[in-house]
Formats: sequence, structure tokens, C-alpha cells
Amino acid sequence: MTAPATLLSRSLPRIVPLAIAAALAVGALGSAPASAQDVAVGGMDTVELYVTGRSVPGRPDMMTAWHGHAWLFVSDINRAAFEADPRRYAPGFDGLCPAALAAGSRVQGRPELAVMIGGRVYLSSSEALRDELLADPDGVLAAARNARR
Repeated sequence: MTAPATLLSRSLPRIVPLAIAAALAVGALGSAPASAQDVAVGGMDTVELYVTGRSVPGRPDMMTAWHGHAWLFVSDINRAAFEADPRRYAPGFDGLCPAALAAGSRVQGRPELAVMIGGRVYLSSSEALRDELLADPDGVLAAARNARR
């Protein structure tokens, strides 16, 4: 790899969030300014996550707004699927980690630790809590629902 290509590949993870924040700040979602915190699921394409189980960064030019957040996608097809049924593709518990929630903590899950249970994507906040969720999905999800009330 050439030096400029290496520099770009190292810089890209830092540039993408800035590009997203800039796009939001100029009103891509309407008149109210937004911030990087308004990007759902860390900018990952939730349809891709749902369909393939892989965390793939969405593109700022493939964006839609739902529930006060910007949702990014890798394609028009994924964006259209989300817009047709956003609740299907949005992570359970609004992206909070179910195992942490069951234990009484409100911790945001990480897209790279996503699991699919019963046709729903859930985001875990650590590998240990993901393993706990997978070991007893019904129990953890029931406890998380009870703790959320």
C-alpha cells in the first residue's frame, strides 16, 4: 500500500463521523441542527445488520430520520426497507444492552456485538454480556423488559 493510501485508510475512521456530523449540522434532516450523538447505532446500517448480521457503516448520503435520529444505510434498497418498517430494523430496547438493562444499568450496546434473537436485533455492550444474553435469551430479555418499566 502506498503512503497516501495508508494515511487515508488510517484517517477514514476519524473522517466519517466528522462528515456525518457536518451533514447533519447543515440541516440534512430538517431545520434543527443535529450532532454526532443524533446518529443512530453508531452510523451502522441496521438493515444490513438485520439481514446479514454484519456491522457495516452507512453512508451520510443514504440517510433518513426516525425518532429524532439519523439512520444511515449502504444503499437505497436498505433505506427504503427501513422507511417501510423502521420498528423491524431498529435494535430492541432502543439499542440499550439487554443484559445490562436486566442488571439495572442503562448501557448503550455496540453494533459490532449485535445478536439476532426471535427476529430482532439486540446490541450487547460487552462480549461477556453478549454471551450471557445468548446463554439465556428468554430470561435476559424478560428481565430487561421488567427493568425498563
